[in-house]
Amino acid sequence: MQHKISDHNLIDQFETYLIQEEKSRATVEKYLRDVRCFFVFLSNRTVTKEVTVAYKKYLSEQYAPASVNSMLVALNVFLRFAGASDCCVKLMKIQRQIFCREDKELTKGEYQRLVKAAGSTQLSYVIQTICGTGIRVSELQYITAEAVRSGRASVTCKNKMRVIFIPAPLQKLLTKYMKKAGVTTGPVFVTKNKKPLDRSCIWRNMKALCQKAGVNAEKVFPHNLRHLFARTFYSLERDIVRLADLLGHSSINTTRIYTTETGSQHISRLERVQAALLT
Repeated sequence: MQHKISDHNLIDQFETYLIQEEKSRATVEKYLRDVRCFFVFLSNRTVTKEVTVAYKKYLSEQYAPASVNSMLVALNVFLRFAGASDCCVKLMKIQRQIFCREDKELTKGEYQRLVKAAGSTQLSYVIQTICGTGIRVSELQYITAEAVRSGRASVTCKNKMRVIFIPAPLQKLLTKYMKKAGVTTGPVFVTKNKKPLDRSCIWRNMKALCQKAGVNAEKVFPHNLRHLFARTFYSLERDIVRLADLLGHSSINTTRIYTTETGSQHISRLERVQAALLT
């Protein structure tokens, strides 16, 4: 079936729909960005199943499978909204890896170098807050002066509310920062205009820190701090259910991605099994 879909006004309507569905601001922006990418590919053609399948093939030649699937999810939501559900496409099948790439995961030593290189700047406290609590960068706005004083923050994300506990050492650290920055109420981390720091600002500042810290820039972005928190917690507690709660995951399968071992750790386990068999 053919569908004549114009991007004029429809994207604005789609944005309103996503907001009414209570999608987070970050999700809304991503979906809109992905849909605009599809319209560039569409180039005034009629939307058909053949076209969307061709778009899927085009994406697979440009991006990693996980990124392709992320963009296709947004496209399928849009197509259903536009009354073209018959043009939705299946996601790519991805075989789950049993270990993660070491060149992509931030290590404890590299994290410590980043904190040291950041010195006593706002960025240093941001990095330590994300890695010390495991929150998403979009949730940083919920770390308020009131939350620091009480030791817990109420976070609302993806239509769910959970409580984030702020450990005593981090409380002490943030109290020190608040006094220095003159923050007495509301979000702890704000711009000069008193607006909460956004994702792009934090990402950009972290990238700028890499050379000084001597850390590969490909490893340095806010979400990798969340991964480091998860791996550290799991290595100490071995409690994936509790970790899923802390990270705000609905499914433990999602949490398993965060606890995947590196290749060298996996090999070390296999070597211990081999040694046990020979003794």
